[in-house]
Amino acid sequence: MKLKEKYNTQIIPALQQKFGYKNIFAVPRITKVVVNVGTGKGLQDARYNEVVEATLQRITGQKPVKNASRKSISNFKIREGLVVGMMVTLRGSRMYDFLDKLVNITLPRIRDFRGLSLKAVDAHGNLNIGLKEHISFPEIKSDEVEKLHGLQITVVTSAQTREEGLELLTQLGFPFQK
Repeated sequence: MKLKEKYNTQIIPALQQKFGYKNIFAVPRITKVVVNVGTGKGLQDARYNEVVEATLQRITGQKPVKNASRKSISNFKIREGLVVGMMVTLRGSRMYDFLDKLVNITLPRIRDFRGLSLKAVDAHGNLNIGLKEHISFPEIKSDEVEKLHGLQITVVTSAQTREEGLELLTQLGFPFQK
């Protein structure tokens, strides 16, 4: 069953019953997923930015936006306008496909994975996951990898409280530590 169908048929009624929502539009939902990579190493190695861009495009199916620095910082050897990160914002069906792949394929493939920390969910019910290596995604072949890089995944929900967001994410299948 696709994640969006599961949300509409099973999760909405379960959350309505648990929290007593009268209207289905009051039930928390996932609004967007942001995948972010900091490209600090790309300042010395120009090829690094190309590798990050290609892997983000492969993982998400969308072209990443390049984030330029807003001001110069001499201690970090950063000039204004240099690319210091790349990000992709997923919404709609691509978002649900990405989350389905993340929960069912990517997270179980991570070495020594024992579940997501409950501290990863903030006060508004949003989830932040940091991955040290991008090779746990099925689109990335480990023999083709030139340079390893980490990435951050932010799942933004419309939940008002941490408890609502945590319940939504648990119902969606995110593996939290017990």
